[in-house]
Amino acid sequence: MPDRLVVSDVEEMTRRRLVTAAMDALLPELARLLSDTPVSLVVVCTREQTMAGIVTKTDVLRKIAENPGAVGWLRAADAMTRDVVHCHPGDPLEDVLRVMKERALVHMPVVDFGTRPVGVIEARDALRALMGHASEQVSLLRDYVMGVGYR
Repeated sequence: MPDRLVVSDVEEMTRRRLVTAAMDALLPELARLLSDTPVSLVVVCTREQTMAGIVTKTDVLRKIAENPGAVGWLRAADAMTRDVVHCHPGDPLEDVLRVMKERALVHMPVVDFGTRPVGVIEARDALRALMGHASEQVSLLRDYVMGVGYR
């Protein structure tokens, strides 16, 4: 069992939450993606499939309020947040959760070192994994102290 859990330890969950769109995707398409997924963000990608930004449900609503007549013509590039806090598969879950707490984030894109999106982590996933890991560590320690384990 590893001493520290990393983002890739919850890879199955992060991959399931990943939804991507092209920079020229129209706002109604983004709204449909956001309504069909359990995640509140879409990772916007360049032609090279690298992360250019994210669009959240709040971004879509803000653009609709600002441009009610042009909603059908607005693109992902017009609505996206470009300066995105993200993490990598090898980052420790504790560090990722701390950053999410400090920045009041619920979701965070996971990208490889070429900034290609590989998932979206949710704070709840990280917390569950860390709690499960701590519980296993306590159980192993208890077994060791009681003479049950490590024979």
